[in-house]
Amino acid sequence: MRFIILLFLPCFLMAQTEEQTYELIQIKSNFEIRYYPPVMMAEYNSQGGSSSGFGSLFRYISGSNVSETKINMTTPVHTEKHEKGNIMAFVLPKKFNLETTPIPKENKVSVYQAQGGYYASIQYSGFTSTSKEKKYTTVLMQNLKEEGIKTTGSPRVLVYDAPYRFINRRNEISIPIIWTPR
Repeated sequence: MRFIILLFLPCFLMAQTEEQTYELIQIKSNFEIRYYPPVMMAEYNSQGGSSSGFGSLFRYISGSNVSETKINMTTPVHTEKHEKGNIMAFVLPKKFNLETTPIPKENKVSVYQAQGGYYASIQYSGFTSTSKEKKYTTVLMQNLKEEGIKTTGSPRVLVYDAPYRFINRRNEISIPIIWTPR
C-alpha cells in the first residue's frame, strides 16, 4: 500500500501546481504558435558562474525574500543558455504583480514582469539534455524558416516536471517570434 501511495504522490502534487497560461493561436505540423500574457518572473543570471540558480530561486520562493513570503512553485521552469552564462527563471503565481511581488534578499535573484508575446514552441519528452535541446531547437528553427516566421530572441528550454517524475515528462523549446494575428 505504501508503494502505491509513493507511486501516485508525485502525480497528485504536480496536479496542484499552477502552470503558466498561454493562448494556443495555431497548431503547425510539429510545433505550436502561442500567445503568452505578461507574467511576473523570478530570475537568476549566472553570468559565467557554474551555478544553475535553482537553489537561489528555490530559497526565494521558500521565503528568503524581504517580506519572508512563501510562494507556491509553478511550472514551467525557464532556462536560457548564453556564451557568458545561463539564466534560470521561475514563473510566479498569477496573484503577484509589480506591487505585490516580494523583493529578493539575494542580489543574483531579480524579479520583473515579463512582457507578453508570441512564441513558437515544440514539445519533447523524457529528461532534457543538451543534445535534446540542440536537436529540438534545430528542428524548430528549421520549421520556422520553412514557414517564413521570424524570431525575435533566444530559445528557452521550458521544463514542466519535478526531477522525481520519471514518466510522461514534458519539456519544450520556446522561441519568441514576430506574429501578426490573422
